[in-house]
Amino acid sequence: MTYAATTTVAVDRSRAEIEQLARRHGCTQFMCGVDYEHGTARVQFKAKDRIIRFELTLPDRTKYRHEKAYEQASRSRWRALVLVLKGKLESVEAGIATFEEEFLPFVVMPNDRTVADILLPMIESSYASGQMPRQLIGAGGADK
Repeated sequence: MTYAATTTVAVDRSRAEIEQLARRHGCTQFMCGVDYEHGTARVQFKAKDRIIRFELTLPDRTKYRHEKAYEQASRSRWRALVLVLKGKLESVEAGIATFEEEFLPFVVMPNDRTVADILLPMIESSYASGQMPRQLIGAGGADK
């Protein structure tokens, strides 16, 4: 079952809630944009001297016979993103995890790619080969 499958919370309200969450938790920059041509949305903010980016794949409009069904699917996805961000920020606030542990995959590096974009192919290759990527071997050089 899809989270918030019957939500009536408008997408604009979810976006505003995300911005409020970011501000409440000390974020100093906030950006939200939608690329309707490619069916993606991006939420990006600055916190702890890091740029954090979440990309949301929007529902494929062609798969919905009725506009209302498409809008419902969109509202559901945005509510899921609100839930994810609330959970991560609450986890940090409660001391369950550090900011870095919660947001590391979403940190934007100087080349405009996220840590996840960079590491996921390396991890996949590592599992396929059984070898540690040399970039991930500690300073001592131990391959454990």
